[in-house]
Amino acid sequence: MIGLLQRVREARVSISGEVVGEIQAGLLLLVCAERGDTDVQAEKLLTKLLKLRIFSDEQGKMNLSLQDRLAAGQPAGLLIVSQFTLAADTSGGNRPSFTQAAPPADGERLYDLLVARARALHPQVQTGRFGADMQVALINDGPVTIPMRIVPVL
Repeated sequence: MIGLLQRVREARVSISGEVVGEIQAGLLLLVCAERGDTDVQAEKLLTKLLKLRIFSDEQGKMNLSLQDRLAAGQPAGLLIVSQFTLAADTSGGNRPSFTQAAPPADGERLYDLLVARARALHPQVQTGRFGADMQVALINDGPVTIPMRIVPVL
């Protein structure tokens, strides 16, 4: 699974002008399931991002996780948006290839699993809509943007 994690001051996703998901400070996760991904990759990605220490502590060091912020009563939203273009292969020609992205049915199942598990573990989860034409607006905080890839173990 591929994730692009952004620490945000705020973020929202809209479809046809209607806001369908919105958070204040927290994390925006753009996520793509790849061929061969299973529930294991979704679980590992979620576990990692909830504990990733990328928020500043009192000394200004990146030392706090999303769950640490929640425990401290600080804004700790999580906005999860599916984005199959994260699997783009640009190594040949001028048109990206998306052959490594999971087939839509598999991608949607893994996205839904990730969202369901996130909601079970974190109370402030918002989402986009799988397969929809979405517009994402955000204020990146830092900026902090971290690519994440959880690969199947063979």
